[in-house]
Amino acid sequence: MSIKAERAKTVRTALTAIFFLQGALGTVMIPRVPEIIEQIDVNFTAWGAILGFSGLGALVGLMYANRYIVRFGSRRVLEVTSVASALLLVSIPFITNAWIFFAIQAAMAFTGSCFNIALNMQGVVLQKMLNRTLIGKFHAVWSIGAASSAAISAVLATFLPMWLHFLLIPGVSAVILYIASTRSLTAEEIGRSSERKAEKKSPFWKAPSQLWLLSAGLFAGVFPEAAITDWSAVFGKKVLGLDAGLSALPYTLFVGAMIIARLSIGRLTKNRHVGVISFWGGLFGSVAMGAGALIGPALAAQDPILGLTATSILWFFAGLGIGPMSPSFMSAAGYVKGLTTAQALSRMSLISSVLFIGGKLVMGAIAQDVNLVAAFMLPTALFCIAGLIAGAMAKRAEAEKAAIEDAFPITGPIGVVASDK
Repeated sequence: MSIKAERAKTVRTALTAIFFLQGALGTVMIPRVPEIIEQIDVNFTAWGAILGFSGLGALVGLMYANRYIVRFGSRRVLEVTSVASALLLVSIPFITNAWIFFAIQAAMAFTGSCFNIALNMQGVVLQKMLNRTLIGKFHAVWSIGAASSAAISAVLATFLPMWLHFLLIPGVSAVILYIASTRSLTAEEIGRSSERKAEKKSPFWKAPSQLWLLSAGLFAGVFPEAAITDWSAVFGKKVLGLDAGLSALPYTLFVGAMIIARLSIGRLTKNRHVGVISFWGGLFGSVAMGAGALIGPALAAQDPILGLTATSILWFFAGLGIGPMSPSFMSAAGYVKGLTTAQALSRMSLISSVLFIGGKLVMGAIAQDVNLVAAFMLPTALFCIAGLIAGAMAKRAEAEKAAIEDAFPITGPIGVVASDK
């Protein structure tokens, strides 16, 4: 595969814009979550169920995305699913029925999953064409988009009605996404992957035990990020007593710390395994996350701003700890015996998606039946478990002398890198 320098620059710019906007779309709703819960009139248990079961849409997307890519090409899949993801968000301010909202969330999970696979596949192919490491930078841009959108949305939520807010960010993003997608790699430029030709069929349930351990680690390492994404605004309003604008600050600092951590991975892993970084990140990050959920409310009883400050600072350190988690487990996918990297990544994502459904249901039930502070102890515990698994993975890799050469950060609750099939 080869590509001219000018064309490569165009594609790289287009993919950078798409990664940025994908991250932005994923966080635009965060400061509006308390408002949406009231709008569709559900309790925390029902909200957790909506978040959990809507993940079934992502599972379907994971199973069918590659088929769509084979039939229509990754560029066409990117054009359709990126715009669809944005336009589905535009409809949310007008929905007052919980079942319709659930259907929209499931549809967003489906389009988002296909969007994610097509986009990451484009990034991987361009990386191979140029023989340069680009995925890490693309996903750092994703995180920047997520943090920027959360911060801007927090401000807009203080004075704009939701329909106008969602028309401005997702609506405008839909237009830019389509234009950028039309400049991505064509099917002719991508060609047929030699890795795909060499790929052998392997029964799903006969996967190596290492894959199941890595899948559990991926779930445990990414779920805390998803928990803060889904619940931080509700935590800020209901527990800390803040308005919509200030409620988004802990999440914004959390994602900002993730950006710092992921941009630093290359430097930190020069002389040590990425799993070692994740081990210590899991231990200290889980303490910071749990402390933020416990200390913030205690201080907020005296002064909400004091509670906000404590939670924001502690969750910033939690973000630093969780940054290396996805790179640890995604990188290790390249060393699963008996499976290609693409097979291992796809199966890890599928298994993690199933676990996510259960995790979100449990967290919603705890939030409703106990309280939100207790609910945040679930992702805190999983955070620590992820660190322990990463540490065990690092020891195993060192014993087998299998050094991880590239640690590229896959961002978002479920990161997938797929080859063109």
